[in-house]
Amino acid sequence: MALFHSHFFSDALGMQCSAEVLIPQSATSREIGVSVHADREEWPCLWLLHGLSDDHTIWLRRTSIERYAQDRGIAVVMPNGHRSFYCDMFRGGAYQTFLQEELPGLMRSFFPLSTEREQNAVAGLSMGGYGAAKWLLQKPQEFIAGVALSGVMDIVERYERAMENPDEPLRREALQLAYGDQSPKGTETDLFHLVEEQMKGGNPSPLLQICGTEDFLYQDNLAFRDHSLTAGYPLTYREGPGDHNWAYWDQEILTGLDWLQTQGFGKQ
Repeated sequence: MALFHSHFFSDALGMQCSAEVLIPQSATSREIGVSVHADREEWPCLWLLHGLSDDHTIWLRRTSIERYAQDRGIAVVMPNGHRSFYCDMFRGGAYQTFLQEELPGLMRSFFPLSTEREQNAVAGLSMGGYGAAKWLLQKPQEFIAGVALSGVMDIVERYERAMENPDEPLRREALQLAYGDQSPKGTETDLFHLVEEQMKGGNPSPLLQICGTEDFLYQDNLAFRDHSLTAGYPLTYREGPGDHNWAYWDQEILTGLDWLQTQGFGKQ
């Protein structure tokens, strides 16, 4: 597996940006203890998003994502979304435009990444779980499936609660920078609204939603699960003992990767 620390200019953000990129290495017989895969002209790609307090390096620092990707023969792109909620921020950068419109083309110009829907998936945790679900719901034609770990799935509830109580875990300031002084309810940043829009006539891509039962976002995840299943959205839900921490995410990203394979991601 090759690891690239990539730094590049974004027109959408008007500044230099960063992403960690894992690319399977051409088959070698001398590297010890790693899986060997047949070469491909273009690699399946997982677009993997970080949480509110982290950056593009965190998945590599806190989990064994490099080893997991090597075992499955997939590339992984981990961009820096800062504290944006992966939105075109009310006060800040156009991070949704950067992520959804600009980043894929840039990465594919730098690295041999597939453009095929069946060879692309999106995942993330916490704020990144929300960002991954939002990207999947807004652009289902681009991904075979997605995974949300401990996601901020009810952004409307979180926003309205933070406006009433500045001591909420998702701070008022971060949410106001992203969404301004108006609730995101009923907008393209509201996952509940996006599910309804998808079910009106789209061809939705399936989502795996995972949350620990001790997580402070557990009730939000239950609300999204119930809303999605009632709407008929192709959601797979998993829960179990676990909190909002890296021990849980390192374990459950494996669950997510295995599930993505059952959806056809990465298959030749």
